[in-house]
Amino acid sequence: MSMRWKKLIGVFLLIGIIAIYALLVMRVAVAVLPTAGGLAEFFFYAVAGLAWVVPVRYLIVWMNTPGKNDPAQG
Repeated sequence: MSMRWKKLIGVFLLIGIIAIYALLVMRVAVAVLPTAGGLAEFFFYAVAGLAWVVPVRYLIVWMNTPGKNDPAQG
């Protein structure tokens, strides 16, 4: 698959992953945080705000690897 197609597919996957992740985080926040204190809310949002980077990193690496049909980088 060429890099061009990988990037097109990757953009839509990225949007989908972030949308689903945001909905899941909101659902967990509504279920857990009303009874938590301010410090717990701070740490929850700090971790949740950065946790999406880990899975998306692998998608971005995949998007930027040359495919079989791409000319050799050199």
